[in-house]
Amino acid sequence: MKVTIVGLDLAKTVFQVHGITDEGHVIFNKPRRRAQLLAFFECLAPCLTGMEACAARHHWARELSEIGHEVRLILPIYLTPT
Repeated sequence: MKVTIVGLDLAKTVFQVHGITDEGHVIFNKPRRRAQLLAFFECLAPCLTGMEACAARHHWARELSEIGHEVRLILPIYLTPT
């Protein structure tokens, strides 16, 4: 199964990464530390990555775009806490 969409919840030290297929099947839902995040995304094939538009968004969007991922920012007004 190929991951096509990745959701990334940004934080200070531990990021939550959630990957799904086109059909909506969850492939992974894992926490990653800041130092592990880029190495994790380098192992993935380029895919659509969505993240909340917060203070660190532009840094991570640039880093992931350089690897080849398509990054889309989601405004916090459209997100609900779980």
